[in-house]
Amino acid sequence: MTSPAYDSNNIFAKILKGDIPSVRVYEDEHTVAFMDVMPQSPGHTLVVPKSPSRNLLDADPAALPHLITTVQKIAVAVQEAFDADGVYIAQFNEPAAGQTVFHLHFHIIPRHEGVALKPHSGKMEDGAILAENARKIVEALG
Repeated sequence: MTSPAYDSNNIFAKILKGDIPSVRVYEDEHTVAFMDVMPQSPGHTLVVPKSPSRNLLDADPAALPHLITTVQKIAVAVQEAFDADGVYIAQFNEPAAGQTVFHLHFHIIPRHEGVALKPHSGKMEDGAILAENARKIVEALG
């Protein structure tokens, strides 16, 4: 089964183009990391490639090494910034697997022993809190 074509008007494509604001924590030639506006845990960060792909299934293999390197870099910083016991990294492909935004992305979510995650479809986080959480991650990135 083939996935539908990439939609260049998806919300993450609009964030990459600057049409929609985001609270960014990292950017390089190939990737961008920004705060999830409906975090499941304080520090919930998303990492996306700048190159268009619906998900991992249609991604350019040449983009993947850059992407996973950024995922690792951000995961280390998130764990440090939030003094987390662990880091949950999630990536979904197609609606049946839970994908709701159709631009390849990884969720990086700090986890603390015994603390449940909030639902992802919860309310949007206050911008000042997102900015403060981003500051902690940027500081941990050094």
